[in-house]
Amino acid sequence: MKFKVTFVLLISIFISVNAQEISTTSFGKGLINVTAKDSSFSIKFAPRFQVRSESSWNHDGLQYESPEHNFMVRRARLKFDGFAYSPKLKFKLELGLSNRDVAGANQYNRDTPNIIFDAVIMWNFAKDFELWAGQAKLPGNIERVVSSANLQLIDRSLLNSRFNIDRDLGIQLRHKTTLGNQFLMREKLAITQGEGRNVTEGNNGGLQYTGRLEFLPFGEFISKGDYIQADLQREAHPKLMVGFTYNFNENAVRERSGLGDYMLKSDGSLYETNITTIFADAMFKYQGFSFMAEYANREAAQPIALDVDGTTPTGARVLTGNALNFQAGYLFKNNYEIAGRCTTLDLYSTTNFTRKQYTLGGSKYLVGHKLKVQSDLSYSTLDGTNDSIDFRFGFDIHF
Repeated sequence: MKFKVTFVLLISIFISVNAQEISTTSFGKGLINVTAKDSSFSIKFAPRFQVRSESSWNHDGLQYESPEHNFMVRRARLKFDGFAYSPKLKFKLELGLSNRDVAGANQYNRDTPNIIFDAVIMWNFAKDFELWAGQAKLPGNIERVVSSANLQLIDRSLLNSRFNIDRDLGIQLRHKTTLGNQFLMREKLAITQGEGRNVTEGNNGGLQYTGRLEFLPFGEFISKGDYIQADLQREAHPKLMVGFTYNFNENAVRERSGLGDYMLKSDGSLYETNITTIFADAMFKYQGFSFMAEYANREAAQPIALDVDGTTPTGARVLTGNALNFQAGYLFKNNYEIAGRCTTLDLYSTTNFTRKQYTLGGSKYLVGHKLKVQSDLSYSTLDGTNDSIDFRFGFDIHF
């Protein structure tokens, strides 16, 4: 009920015309755009949602089991962004509505839904410098920082689902440097709480430190295309971004650094250990062809949690290992695209195992990523024996 009232109040801001001007440009540019008459603030409201169906067939080593089918609203978001007081002080607010968006209530967020995704201000306080404060994505692997609205396959890879560092609360400092005529280097630093988004009962453990370097030897991509999958702009000249991320979570208390279950001991206290995650990735685009590569590795000082009596609590261990992910696609001039992905996942927290997945997909971009229909087919193997087939079909709409 409280959320509904808040939403009504937010919408009422847009329909008041006494102090600001309201405009709509075209589909995909925001449902409503508001700019104050004195240019002291602006705000854009852009809702979006993704609907899909999923079918899977699992093989137990002898035969395929009966298929499972599911329909879902995978994501439903309300997005607000703009500037306050000055164009140098920007903000972003993103709220989740679907059950997958808001899941994760626990004692550390007062048993409430995880509605808030982003709540961050971004201050351009000096030339080429920007200070972020609030809750936002950390500068982690490229696939995670790419918005879920801008994917060229139905969803992200196994590498991302196991190793990404997601969002957190804290501060970030970002800077960019131009070397020579077009070589661009970007530096990103973050100091955050270390336990993910919407944590209110903390800080448990220590802080989380993240650093990322990005190199763009051929200059910037068109329309920030290095963080948008598929070459929708059909880059006229080759463009490349290579990035490296180092993340250290001191005395982490969750199984996947800032994500996953909390590692609880029998006395109610939390098991703590230092966790290090590194990423190396690249994005390349040229005349409709796009290629993305990622490597991830996670290590922990003591990955196996110990209870007060020296035993291991059930399921309490850090997910360690490494992964490789390669993804490529080609966009035809009629805005149809074919894309493929190959992912290898090696986990070695306790029992070592390897999982591989091969995905082939197709997309039709009606209005770029703002309105698209997508489908993909995946074949997965576990240690070369048990395997499965997954088929997904869905659409995105983003005002």
